[in-house]
Amino acid sequence: MEVSGTADDAIRIEKVTCAVDCGLPINPDMIRAQMEGGIGFALSAVMRGEITMVDGEVQQTNFYDFMPLRIGDIRAIETHIVPSTASPTGVGEPGVPPAGPALANAIARTGTRVTMLPLENNGVYFY
Repeated sequence: MEVSGTADDAIRIEKVTCAVDCGLPINPDMIRAQMEGGIGFALSAVMRGEITMVDGEVQQTNFYDFMPLRIGDIRAIETHIVPSTASPTGVGEPGVPPAGPALANAIARTGTRVTMLPLENNGVYFY
């Protein structure tokens, strides 16, 4: 993952590079879509994904007070499908688990180690 800016000002996700080995790729477009969607889902949670409750009632009611990842929040996603003749496997979730740690490590390269989520509630902002 490549970011620009610093945690002191604001971070921009410039590029996410993903590689997936899912066996024989039956539908490459669907594989890319699953990887990109999983990455977006994970980064949305890591960046801003907080739901708060007061007296058992969720406080966020719509997109004006809960902002998921927007399409412009990631400038580019590059997905590489590893050529394989192995049996096909599922591609539902492989993009999700590594995305948050990859973002945290990219931010650490700018000089700030992040350890609390969501990032925007802990001093790391995005533009």
